[in-house]
Amino acid sequence: MPRHALPCSLVLLTALYGHACLAQTAGVFPHEQADLHALAAAPDEARLRNTITTLVGFGTRHTLSDTTSRKRGIGAARRWVQSRFQAISHDCGGCLDVVTPSQVFTGKRVPKPTEVMDIVAIKRGSGDPQRVIVMTGHLDSRVSDVMNATSDAPGANDDASGVAALMEAARLLSKQDNRATLVFAALSGEEQGLYGGKVLADYAKAQGWQVETDLNNDIVGNSRGQNGVRDNTTVRVFSEGTRSMETPEQAKTRNYFGGEVDSPSRNIARYMTALADQYVPDLHVRMIYRTDRYGRGGDQVPFLEAGYPAVRVTEGHEDYTHQHQDLREERGVTYGDTIDGIDFRYLARVTALNTITMASLARAPTPPSHVAISGALATDTTLSWQKVAGAADYRVHWRDTTAPQWQYSRNVGDVDRYVLKDVVIDDWFFGVSAVSADGYESPVVFPGDAGSFAAPAVR
Repeated sequence: MPRHALPCSLVLLTALYGHACLAQTAGVFPHEQADLHALAAAPDEARLRNTITTLVGFGTRHTLSDTTSRKRGIGAARRWVQSRFQAISHDCGGCLDVVTPSQVFTGKRVPKPTEVMDIVAIKRGSGDPQRVIVMTGHLDSRVSDVMNATSDAPGANDDASGVAALMEAARLLSKQDNRATLVFAALSGEEQGLYGGKVLADYAKAQGWQVETDLNNDIVGNSRGQNGVRDNTTVRVFSEGTRSMETPEQAKTRNYFGGEVDSPSRNIARYMTALADQYVPDLHVRMIYRTDRYGRGGDQVPFLEAGYPAVRVTEGHEDYTHQHQDLREERGVTYGDTIDGIDFRYLARVTALNTITMASLARAPTPPSHVAISGALATDTTLSWQKVAGAADYRVHWRDTTAPQWQYSRNVGDVDRYVLKDVVIDDWFFGVSAVSADGYESPVVFPGDAGSFAAPAVR
């Protein structure tokens, strides 16, 4: 029986669960997509290894390191990534636009004005090019002293692994159809203050992009934790609970009606979980109800601060002796972020999850807008929404208020309003997704501002 399905033999419970025998399980997408199965099996471990080997070979990729050398430093690494994106574009007939947005920053970890440059490959959407799905990883690396720009800082896992994953995803998706635009971005400046994420978020604003999500991959290649636990079947997806740009009035509404665990970022995490269950069954997504690891941060944060949905993808068990460390050995412990800490099969599965997520989102319609709900003092719940381009069907979802995943759902047709009979509004959380004619489904949208995928207006 599928996860979260309710046995139809339990007739006495049918009324309690809103005609559950007519509802499909929401933990699995109802339309099986052969293309996603093929993409899930496609990441090439040898290509991932080659990318990380090459990046490690630049010695250090510290943001403040050499920018003119052909063999060492952040400049050489950026030019190599740019050349690889250009080669992928050549192989797909020029399907990628490669751009290098940059800004000059000065800050606590950037004592002198320094240009921070991102290397970005853009595959324009065939149907809705202003709707954008982003995948990021950071190119820069560091050792124990965050200001040390000269010592070797291999950065194999933090974060050449994320850059390798996004470059492989770009290769795999370069010849695939995408209705929305796909963006693959190798960022700089993360270790010095999340500057690369800000550069790209600002660029997105300037371009008028409607960013549906940023999948930020940071430390995704190691399957052995510092405590010795080996686990090549778990990846963590961190997501914020309430939107970073929420206004006091919106917070007041959310506090009363709910939505603390239904930000668009949180529903992207649920989307990835359902995709993994269906298409990458040897990889379990562990949803973490935090923006990032405790007291730490990543390049998804500037996206959230700009009002865009974003998640952080990170390995299930970290080894801190391999993060932000000088290369050395002490008391039998080897420190440093070297390539021998990478599990390439594991990295390939994480790459697969990102690839199918981007493909599925880009082929699905835009998430429904203006989702609203009513039903006070009634035994039925009414959901309404504004129709979106590319949708042939809509799906309503509901779950217990303490359940982490959507439990029940129903396809309701090409309508903009639906009444769930005998489902009481007080007892459940609700949402709506849009489905294309070929069965690709958008993320679920929770009613109101708390769950809206639309970027809020700048205050």
